[in-house]
Amino acid sequence: VRLVESGGGTVQPGGSLRLSCTASGFTFSTYAMSWYRQAPGKSRELVASITSAGVSNVYADSVKGRFTISRDNAKSTVYLQMNSLKPEDTAVYYCLAVPPKGVGSWGQGTQVTVSS
Repeated sequence: VRLVESGGGTVQPGGSLRLSCTASGFTFSTYAMSWYRQAPGKSRELVASITSAGVSNVYADSVKGRFTISRDNAKSTVYLQMNSLKPEDTAVYYCLAVPPKGVGSWGQGTQVTVSS
Protein backbone atom coordinates (compact mmCIF):
# COMPACT_ATOMS: atom_id res chain seq x y z
CA VAL A 1 0.00 0.00 0.00
CA ARG A 2 1.37 3.39 -0.99
CA LEU A 3 -0.36 6.71 -0.45
CA VAL A 4 1.07 10.01 -1.66
CA GLU A 5 -0.54 13.27 -0.54
CA SER A 6 -0.08 16.52 -2.43
CA GLY A 7 -1.62 19.97 -2.72
CA GLY A 8 -0.62 21.43 0.61
CA GLY A 9 0.86 24.88 0.98
CA THR A 10 0.40 28.28 2.53
CA VAL A 11 -2.80 30.22 1.97
CA GLN A 12 -4.39 33.32 3.45
CA PRO A 13 -7.48 33.07 5.67
CA GLY A 14 -10.56 32.67 3.51
CA GLY A 15 -8.60 30.96 0.77
CA SER A 16 -8.93 27.49 -0.72
CA LEU A 17 -6.76 24.45 -1.32
CA ARG A 18 -7.42 21.03 -2.81
CA LEU A 19 -5.50 18.12 -1.38
CA SER A 20 -5.00 14.90 -3.33
CA CYS A 21 -4.03 11.45 -2.14
CA THR A 22 -3.01 9.06 -4.88
CA ALA A 23 -2.95 5.37 -4.03
CA SER A 24 -1.15 2.36 -5.42
CA GLY A 25 -0.46 -1.22 -4.46
CA PHE A 26 -4.02 -2.20 -3.58
CA THR A 27 -7.55 -2.29 -4.99
CA PHE A 28 -8.46 1.31 -4.27
CA SER A 29 -12.16 0.92 -5.06
CA THR A 30 -12.65 -1.53 -2.18
CA TYR A 31 -11.18 0.73 0.51
CA ALA A 32 -12.85 3.47 2.50
CA MET A 33 -10.67 6.58 2.63
CA SER A 34 -10.25 9.26 5.25
CA TRP A 35 -8.43 12.52 5.77
CA TYR A 36 -6.97 13.28 9.19
CA ARG A 37 -4.98 16.25 10.42
CA GLN A 38 -2.55 16.91 13.21
CA ALA A 39 -1.71 20.37 14.46
CA PRO A 40 1.43 21.05 16.54
CA GLY A 41 0.96 19.82 20.10
CA LYS A 42 -2.40 18.23 19.33
CA SER A 43 -3.66 14.72 18.64
CA ARG A 44 -4.43 13.55 15.14
CA GLU A 45 -8.11 14.10 14.38
CA LEU A 46 -10.55 12.90 11.74
CA VAL A 47 -11.45 15.53 9.16
CA ALA A 48 -13.57 13.58 6.67
CA SER A 49 -14.29 10.05 5.49
CA ILE A 50 -15.78 8.54 2.36
CA THR A 51 -16.96 5.00 1.72
CA SER A 52 -15.49 2.81 -1.01
CA ALA A 53 -18.39 3.64 -3.31
CA GLY A 54 -18.40 7.31 -2.32
CA VAL A 55 -22.04 7.29 -1.29
CA SER A 56 -21.71 8.32 2.34
CA ASN A 57 -19.42 11.00 3.71
CA VAL A 58 -18.61 11.99 7.27
CA TYR A 59 -17.18 15.33 8.37
CA ALA A 60 -15.83 16.78 11.59
CA ASP A 61 -18.11 19.50 12.91
CA SER A 62 -15.30 22.03 12.56
CA VAL A 63 -15.13 21.62 8.77
CA LYS A 64 -18.76 20.97 7.83
CA GLY A 65 -19.90 23.29 5.08
CA ARG A 66 -16.31 24.25 4.21
CA PHE A 67 -14.57 21.01 3.24
CA THR A 68 -15.66 18.37 0.72
CA ILE A 69 -14.23 14.89 0.36
CA SER A 70 -14.52 13.07 -2.94
CA ARG A 71 -12.88 10.21 -4.77
CA ASP A 72 -12.13 9.07 -8.31
CA ASN A 73 -11.78 5.30 -8.26
CA ALA A 74 -10.57 5.29 -11.88
CA LYS A 75 -7.61 7.46 -10.81
CA SER A 76 -7.15 5.80 -7.40
CA THR A 77 -7.28 9.23 -5.85
CA VAL A 78 -9.16 10.82 -2.98
CA TYR A 79 -9.51 14.60 -2.72
CA LEU A 80 -10.18 17.11 0.01
CA GLN A 81 -11.48 20.44 -1.24
CA MET A 82 -10.95 23.01 1.50
CA ASN A 83 -12.70 26.36 1.26
CA SER A 84 -12.98 29.32 3.62
CA LEU A 85 -9.80 28.24 5.35
CA LYS A 86 -9.10 29.46 8.87
CA PRO A 87 -5.84 29.72 10.82
CA GLU A 88 -7.05 26.86 13.00
CA ASP A 89 -7.03 24.60 9.93
CA THR A 90 -3.24 24.78 9.97
CA ALA A 91 -1.94 21.22 10.35
CA VAL A 92 -0.30 18.32 8.61
CA TYR A 93 -3.00 16.51 6.65
CA TYR A 94 -2.81 12.73 6.23
CA CYS A 95 -4.85 10.30 4.20
CA LEU A 96 -5.79 6.89 5.53
CA ALA A 97 -6.78 3.86 3.47
CA VAL A 98 -9.11 1.51 5.36
CA PRO A 99 -9.52 -2.01 3.97
CA PRO A 100 -12.74 -4.03 4.31
CA LYS A 101 -10.88 -6.04 6.96
CA GLY A 102 -7.60 -5.36 8.72
CA VAL A 103 -5.53 -2.32 9.61
CA GLY A 104 -5.47 0.91 7.67
CA SER A 105 -2.42 2.50 6.05
CA TRP A 106 -1.25 6.11 6.28
CA GLY A 107 0.31 8.47 3.82
CA GLN A 108 3.30 10.67 4.70
CA GLY A 109 1.26 13.86 5.12
CA THR A 110 1.17 17.28 3.54
CA GLN A 111 1.50 20.60 5.37
CA VAL A 112 -1.31 23.14 5.22
CA THR A 113 -0.63 26.58 6.68
CA VAL A 114 -3.31 29.26 6.88
CA SER A 115 -1.76 32.61 7.69
CA SER A 116 -1.94 36.22 6.68
